[in-house]
Amino acid sequence: MLEKLKDKGYLVLDGAMGSNLFLLGLISGDSPEAWNLEHPDRVKKVHQAFVQAGSDIILTNTFGGNRHRLKLHQLENQVVEVNRAAVKLARECAGDSVMVAGSMGPTGEIIEPLGSLSVKDAEDAFLEQATGLAEAGADLIWIETMSDLNELQAACNAASKTGLPFAATMSFDTAGSTMMGVSPAQFVEFMKNIPASAYGANCGVGPDQLLQTIGEMKNAGGKNLIAKGNCGIPVFQEGEIRYTGTEHVMANYATEVRNLGAELIGGCCGTTDAHLHAMTHELETQPYQPTKLEINPQSDEKPKSSRQRRRRRSS
Repeated sequence: MLEKLKDKGYLVLDGAMGSNLFLLGLISGDSPEAWNLEHPDRVKKVHQAFVQAGSDIILTNTFGGNRHRLKLHQLENQVVEVNRAAVKLARECAGDSVMVAGSMGPTGEIIEPLGSLSVKDAEDAFLEQATGLAEAGADLIWIETMSDLNELQAACNAASKTGLPFAATMSFDTAGSTMMGVSPAQFVEFMKNIPASAYGANCGVGPDQLLQTIGEMKNAGGKNLIAKGNCGIPVFQEGEIRYTGTEHVMANYATEVRNLGAELIGGCCGTTDAHLHAMTHELETQPYQPTKLEINPQSDEKPKSSRQRRRRRSS
């Protein structure tokens, strides 16, 4: 990963798994992870499209692959099988030049002291999943969409026990913090004591908000930052959930977030291979122009990226 970073200055991640599986027939309420066993050809179709669009790293179809999430689908006794199958499918598409990251999302439970799940039980669940991913041949563990620092700590502890490098992201909302109130600066401070290879933000409420988040992380001293923003926001049209982000919007986001300091760049919910292809092309053809999120200490307004400032001027 570091060698590729030296060559290009950035790495391209993949796009969305879940929303693309919906386009292939996944029904709301079903388990995407079950498709690793039931419809492996459809999972591979998503992976292959992202590899062809230029991904340097693809994430396995295991976001909800821990025992707590799989229990909702009576699959809690197949954690290792589901995660192993996912790595196998991703590896078959990745070849020799693309890295496979074993995705681990939240448990879906509330961690103590606010909830009933203990940090130890959360770590045990993450370790079970991480072990399956590692033993199947994942190149690194990818912890994503976290909102609680206690749960993040449990996931990082588990990932580190596999001996693989790992990365971690949290999801930030319009208030500028995670659902559990963690700010980008607090996240950066927390990660100073975690031996992660990279960290950053994913999901959220669209590319503009993620630009804000990454800028704040960089201002707080963040390094090796990950940016994996949603493709706009979801809207319900003609009986389907669609995302507002166009290929042009996502391409602009990719270069903007690189200029703000992100080094691992991809898309989250709603991002298709067409979006990713546009992002890859823009990153390859547009020069790196480092920018910094500007903060006006005499204003209550949120600091703005260069893209947001241009929008204000043009209006």
